[in-house]
Amino acid sequence: MRKHFTATAFVVRGDKTLLHWHRRLGQWMPPGGHIEPDEEPAEAALREVREETGLVCEVVATSPTHAFAQPRQLPAPYTVLLENIPDSREPAHMHIDLIYFVRPVAGANHDTVDDPSLTWVTEAELRDNVTLDPDLPDTPAATVAEDVRTLALAAIAAVRSRSA
Repeated sequence: MRKHFTATAFVVRGDKTLLHWHRRLGQWMPPGGHIEPDEEPAEAALREVREETGLVCEVVATSPTHAFAQPRQLPAPYTVLLENIPDSREPAHMHIDLIYFVRPVAGANHDTVDDPSLTWVTEAELRDNVTLDPDLPDTPAATVAEDVRTLALAAIAAVRSRSA
């Protein structure tokens, strides 16, 4: 089976993370997408956030870096997922998905997200597994998938601990 490398970013602001309604898959997801040729994974995650939300973000380190200058160390993902991707437009395939935690850069206007498919979800809403309404025509309300909820809560905790 074919495998594609992708990068996903959980955007965290305070006690919230930003999710979007993925129409084709019919579920709430963080921003993310395919890694382009010659693109570093964290760059791809940040690019996808910017393209999908308009937010300029930075990666929050979730693993240690070491004190040598060369070779350059890339930001490590929080985790890597292997996801089955159902798609009627192409043969079945999988994503090797590098998961990053990010936050809007200081001074950037991060209240301007103006897309009904995007919503800031609070830590409490994630813990309570509330049903979210995408506010889109012909789109039912839905809860957040367990993997997304678990990683979103981990992202909020990680960013909080690095902001203290």
